[in-house]
Amino acid sequence: MAPPRPEEKVAGSALFSEAETFFREKSFGKALTAYNGYLAEFPAGPFAAASLMKIGAIYQLQNRISESRDLYRRLISEHPDSVFVPEARIKILQAYFKERNYQEVIRQGTQTVKELKTTDRQVQAYLLLADSYMAIQAPAQAVPAYMQAYNKADETNKIQIRIRIKAAVSRLKTAEIISLLNQVEDRQFLGDLMYQMGLNYYAEENYLEARRALSDFIGMFKDHENTREAENLIEKLNAEHAFNREKIGCLLPLTGPYAAIGKRALMGVELAVNLSASGKAPSSIQVIVKDTGSNPETAARAVRELYHDKVAAIIGPIITAEAAALEAQKLKIPIITLTQKSLIAETGDYVFRNFFTPEMQVKAMLSYGVKKLGLKRFAILYPDEKYGTTFMNLFWDEVIAQQGTVVGVESYSLEQTDFAAPIKKLVGLYYDEPEDIRIKKEALNSILGYHDYDRGQARPADRGKDTEPEPEPIVDFDAVFIPDAPRKVGLIIPQLAYYDVEDVYLFGTNLWHSDQLVQMARQFVQGAIFTDGFFVESKSPHVKEFVNKFNQIYGSKPEFIEAIAYDTAKIMIQTVRRPEVRSRSQLRDALISLQDFEGVTGLTSFGPSGDVRKDLYLLRVKKDEFIELKTR
Repeated sequence: MAPPRPEEKVAGSALFSEAETFFREKSFGKALTAYNGYLAEFPAGPFAAASLMKIGAIYQLQNRISESRDLYRRLISEHPDSVFVPEARIKILQAYFKERNYQEVIRQGTQTVKELKTTDRQVQAYLLLADSYMAIQAPAQAVPAYMQAYNKADETNKIQIRIRIKAAVSRLKTAEIISLLNQVEDRQFLGDLMYQMGLNYYAEENYLEARRALSDFIGMFKDHENTREAENLIEKLNAEHAFNREKIGCLLPLTGPYAAIGKRALMGVELAVNLSASGKAPSSIQVIVKDTGSNPETAARAVRELYHDKVAAIIGPIITAEAAALEAQKLKIPIITLTQKSLIAETGDYVFRNFFTPEMQVKAMLSYGVKKLGLKRFAILYPDEKYGTTFMNLFWDEVIAQQGTVVGVESYSLEQTDFAAPIKKLVGLYYDEPEDIRIKKEALNSILGYHDYDRGQARPADRGKDTEPEPEPIVDFDAVFIPDAPRKVGLIIPQLAYYDVEDVYLFGTNLWHSDQLVQMARQFVQGAIFTDGFFVESKSPHVKEFVNKFNQIYGSKPEFIEAIAYDTAKIMIQTVRRPEVRSRSQLRDALISLQDFEGVTGLTSFGPSGDVRKDLYLLRVKKDEFIELKTR
């Protein structure tokens, strides 16, 4: 019912007029009293709906949101034909929005839009719906609602609505844009969506798709406000992010103190490239080699040069890996480093490592020892320097992780050649006595005919039946781990046998893979177990083929560095040739997803961080040879 004309004398008009005066003067307390007085006296009067609207408005101003919403509902229920009903419906949605109850705005707003007849009210409802979708991070639902509001709005309001549409479009995911492209007909909005799709592909580092989407956008929307920006971005893509999938960079120390290692690695890379050729045609893969020496600045500069050469990815370096990795990450070029440097793969998502590490060695060794051999108790005898302490700590941690026990840990100095003291400490034969007691004991031994041996432990000169018996060693461990080079280990192992440390497993690192160790320790080192990243005598068909080809070309047998470089090059060549790899970011993703590549250095995968997961070789000494242990 329409409100009466002012000139009409209607019952209660004076009371309503008084309430209106208070409202205009912002005397909201008095206005509430007057409006409520009118409703109490004239609940179905001609000003009842207007009074309910004004009371609701006062409640909103006083932040009594729930009460205002109840008033608007009452108005709709009691006065369904009132001209105030459309506004009351909008006010209800606004109340929910102010309370941040966006789901309720969406639930009721969808129906409200259908009940509103005027376009201005429909615009308000669509905007509330769209803003609520944006508030719950649903831009794909917000964009169509904004577009509905835009199509119904007058020219003045369209400017502000378009700003909100562009903001919502900028938050769309690529898949959402593709879905909306099939729903939208308005060319202006189609242009917005296509331009944003190009931006999304660029942000995702899918530069090939970004170039395609932006080119399509420019071709279809030459007069769009973002056309020039799209052209600039394509120029940037062409200048900075283009790459040749047939080009691979290689960083190695070919001069300086590590040149011999670098040149051996290069032979492995070259062999992989040669074997990648099909038939009699030469390989299409071009390897651009840069010498890093041992200089970090040279390595970083070489990465930048390879970037400008448009290589797809980089192999290496061995030395100065940190500097090269940082530069490759900055330029977003996938790089597989050949280094043991800890945390190198943590540099960034474009940095990988294919090299066996101390952690991998102890994990492989103890997994075999605990799970296959049933060992539980371990001793550690290590050199007191960086290599020894690193392996000691890693081995100890892994024993605990494998639910074993470390029962003894002893160190020795780098200069040491007599290892009696640390061995005797491991087996309970070493006794440190105070000086005064030692002197008294030596005097007594002299009187009784004994001689002093080995730091205070007296042994009888005469081993007859009347002499004092020697203490027995306490060998309470199943295996002893000695992380040292063959020259030292070759001295230690016979001394272990001298002090009756027998019938225990001997565990070592890849340094034990040396004929020198067998020659020095011979019968005492039989059965010793250690890890390595490559075994030239392996029965694996892949290893046999690699060794034969290498020997044919270079006239010698390959070692680990040649093998790991060969595997890395093969991994890279196979990955860049995959048809779905059309950008460096897709190449990075393909490397991360690599699983169980069967190379000559064992099954190889990359974890999410880019660090390698590799099955190392476990080797055992048998007579004068090394034999491969089956771990599966």
